[in-house]
Amino acid sequence: MGDFQGPGDVFLADCPARLAVEVIADKWSVVVLYALSRGPRRHGELVELIGGISKKMLTQTLRRLQQYGLVDRRAHAEVPPRVEYELTELGNTLIDPIALLTAWAEEHGDAILAGT
Repeated sequence: MGDFQGPGDVFLADCPARLAVEVIADKWSVVVLYALSRGPRRHGELVELIGGISKKMLTQTLRRLQQYGLVDRRAHAEVPPRVEYELTELGNTLIDPIALLTAWAEEHGDAILAGT
């Protein structure tokens, strides 16, 4: 068969599509992106909204999502300082796929758990 890769094999190659999946497949990335889908939020709000995530893990996840252009960090010149996180235009493009994944998980979650 050789090294031929068809159009459906983009995830098998070392390419941007594979990197993109790795970025959003992180345990917390999709959850954080979804939490930001309804507008900007402060770090503390995100910790409360997302059950089970530590402050340290949230900070790491937000930094990673910023690095890849999915989340913006906005520091407001106020006393005390206020920082908010929000989705970028690129980050917003992930909300529909995340909603589809969520619907699939709700429908098939019990079957997945039964297989363990």
